[in-house]
Amino acid sequence: MLNHVVLIGRLTKDPELSYTPSGVAVTRFTLAVERNFTNSQGEREADFIQILTWRQLAEVCANYLKKGHLTAVEGRIQTRHYDNQEGRRVYVTEVVADNVRFLQPKQNNGNTVSARENTSDPLAGESLAISDDDLPF
Repeated sequence: MLNHVVLIGRLTKDPELSYTPSGVAVTRFTLAVERNFTNSQGEREADFIQILTWRQLAEVCANYLKKGHLTAVEGRIQTRHYDNQEGRRVYVTEVVADNVRFLQPKQNNGNTVSARENTSDPLAGESLAISDDDLPF
């Protein structure tokens, strides 16, 4: 069996950090992921996918992700259900993230903010020296 999801999209709002009664950090956020095709009006539609992160990853996401940031998420799809106040069963589908990559902060007046200008980025100003021999392709 295989349950593996990779998504790239932008956050629709800042992540919401909370803690379980036993003290485990959990963060929820929504990722807007554009579809690969346009609708009849020539516009791209987007899917709004709920993302869930746990423990240290949850705290890192809450501290460094903000609304509009382009983000890659790798994880698995999870479906759960509960009965609401009216007694109806409600199904929830979400992605439980194992890996989150911060790709790009949101654009500011049409200009992309560079990593050096983004002081909330823990790797701001860092460069990686990778030789061609280290690349897998």
